[in-house]
Amino acid sequence: MNFKHKYLFLLPGLLVLIGILIFPVGFTVRLSMSSWDSFFPGLDYVGLENYFRIFQEDSRFWEAFGRLSFLSVTTVTLQYVLGFALALMVWKDIAFKRFFRVLFLIPMMTTPVIMTVIWKTFFHESLGPVNDFLNIFGWNPLWLSSEILSKITVIIVEVWQWTPFMFLLLLAGLLSLPKEPYLAASIDGAGPYRTFIYVTFPLMAPISIGAIIIRLIEASKIMDTVYVLTSGGPGTATETSSFYIFIKGLREFQFGYSAALSFTYLIIMIISLTIIAKVLVRLMIRDN
Repeated sequence: MNFKHKYLFLLPGLLVLIGILIFPVGFTVRLSMSSWDSFFPGLDYVGLENYFRIFQEDSRFWEAFGRLSFLSVTTVTLQYVLGFALALMVWKDIAFKRFFRVLFLIPMMTTPVIMTVIWKTFFHESLGPVNDFLNIFGWNPLWLSSEILSKITVIIVEVWQWTPFMFLLLLAGLLSLPKEPYLAASIDGAGPYRTFIYVTFPLMAPISIGAIIIRLIEASKIMDTVYVLTSGGPGTATETSSFYIFIKGLREFQFGYSAALSFTYLIIMIISLTIIAKVLVRLMIRDN
């Protein structure tokens, strides 16, 4: 076969890559340099004007990014801790182990928007069962109307929804660990605590880093939970970057500016996740 003919087999995949990745990104960059909105549709070139507006005038975007960072780091940390604990529990020989494996995956298998609507009903401040129970103790929290509690509500829903994903990844990692280090630890008389600290956790570090980065990427796009649960409220207390870009693009129809916001957000997340990955590697993987 001619060497040049081999490239023909790459052509379908290349066309798909261009269609679903390269073209949208390129068009977004071009759109971000236009003044396209509901009043002036079209790709009228305005250069970097939209980007200057982001860095000089739009403090709301940076506040939304700060809230997103807090929600992302908090939810992923809780998901990792709970997911690791559940994975360790099922990894051991316990009764009904297969039943618990399936049970822990149920939240991840449900539709996020539908489950968020159910959670919104649970946390309803006058009709929800959560406050009905807390009223017994004289409490009536404003879950969706308080600036602090609304954030906590979003965190609860996100942790409940995506802890099973972390559990699944970490359980797969635990099941793939070699048995020899545990045999050596038992011979040395190491207890469960020391075995976890010096054997299990170091061996799981590469898998943990991968799971955390994957979830951070997904958590940085929190949109459906905020949209259904709080609509960014009260005020802008739970407004994230994705929701703010949605407002600018699909409510105010500032397409050029929302494209600039999207591309800026993309660059910031790439840099942030790269730094986080390097920090995690230094903290969790020790030189032998």
